[in-house]
Amino acid sequence: MVVLDYGSGNVHSAVKALQLAGADVELTGDRQKAMEADGLVVPGVGAFAAVMASLDAARGGELIDRRLAGGRPVLGICVGMQVLFERGRERGADTTGLGEWPGEVEELKAPVLPHIGWNTVDAPRNSVLFEGIRGERFYFVHSYGAQDWTLDVQKPFPAPAVTWATHGSPFIAAVENGPLSATQFHPEKSGPAGIRLLTNWIDSLPS
Repeated sequence: MVVLDYGSGNVHSAVKALQLAGADVELTGDRQKAMEADGLVVPGVGAFAAVMASLDAARGGELIDRRLAGGRPVLGICVGMQVLFERGRERGADTTGLGEWPGEVEELKAPVLPHIGWNTVDAPRNSVLFEGIRGERFYFVHSYGAQDWTLDVQKPFPAPAVTWATHGSPFIAAVENGPLSATQFHPEKSGPAGIRLLTNWIDSLPS
């Protein structure tokens, strides 16, 4: 298991949480190790544009693309989830994302921002990440999010599991789409429920 060290994100907390979840984890920017790992975790904290700049400098988008093309699992966290969408509109900046999913990340439609604290989520029946923790709360720190899901997946491919939360209005809290999964909240800051979610993801990895 590798946590990608590309100059952004709460990387050490993610490493510790994955260890508590039972993973053998390495924090590294080594592309070969990141490519060959059973699972790759991409945290992200701060502005969409800054995270994209750091990923671009490390050729992180290319790495993620290559892994997904080979069916190798990737988990994005917080802004590491947001940059998987096509665009981010933040503080007047319009930034191109990685484009793994269609759609835009925009400011939440809520009376109070940022959205900081614990919130429940609405996970679909086909979710693997939320198995056993559907009624739990998770820890969010953000003002922006994806608020529409427009990816149309045709059979025989399974429909993505899209989990929603509400702060003012609904936004996407997590996505499970083949080898690519992501959470808007911080599982590493979400106590036992977050560790269980990481354990669920680890257990889903190909052996």
